[in-house]
Amino acid sequence: MILNDILLHKRKDLEELKQRMPLSRLQRIVETAPRPKARSFLHAITSGKQLNVIAEIKKASPSHGMIREDFQPLRIANLYEFGGASAISVLTEPHFFKGRPSYLKTVRQVTSLPLLRKDFILEKYQIYETAILEADAFLLIASILTEEELKEFIALGLSLGMDALVEIHAEPELKKAVDAGAKIIGINNRNLKTLTVDPDLATNLIPRIPKGIPVVVESGLSTYDELMMYKSLGANAFLVGTTLMKAPDIVPALQKLLGKKGPGAV
Repeated sequence: MILNDILLHKRKDLEELKQRMPLSRLQRIVETAPRPKARSFLHAITSGKQLNVIAEIKKASPSHGMIREDFQPLRIANLYEFGGASAISVLTEPHFFKGRPSYLKTVRQVTSLPLLRKDFILEKYQIYETAILEADAFLLIASILTEEELKEFIALGLSLGMDALVEIHAEPELKKAVDAGAKIIGINNRNLKTLTVDPDLATNLIPRIPKGIPVVVESGLSTYDELMMYKSLGANAFLVGTTLMKAPDIVPALQKLLGKKGPGAV
């Protein structure tokens, strides 16, 4: 099962990281190092735009293999901002998505948009690491964490000036996320165990999310009509990766997704 393989690698990577940089030292760095001015991920995805897209920087994925050979994170970030994205998601998992944690700091230098760290977070160590990497938000996957872990990680992130996007794929996970105090909930249409996509999942779950909690729809999104349909149900933002990463020309693809015409739009 691909998810188990990812988590196995992640735990091994974490042990190696902690040997090089113990948690106590990492915490001291976070507490003493100056942090860049916060960019509110929550505000960005709930702005008054017609559609809020979180555009994702990712080179590969388990479901699609290599997605973009011509992979230039800084240029991609520039194109996303120019094309009208509300925020940028950066894949930092190295083995299955070919990401790098260092992408966060470098991308931050070329864009004013809030940055979401997309990875498999299992321990508070990674949240301190995320703060050092200068992300504005991070992903928490409800299926791989307990309710207590979710609660602890959300609170720790907020104390460090970062928002948590809590991802769910089923109704029991929704209850867990709400009970843990999730401030933003993402509905992933992709099953992380089978990698299949069910567009109806978000359709069914959006109405069940308590009012006042912003909703992000993730995976399998490729058209303006799909985004507008989910928005009509109450979604606030949309995380889109593969559709944009596969596009030969990113700006026209993003603007088409947003339903607007602009420089180079189709």
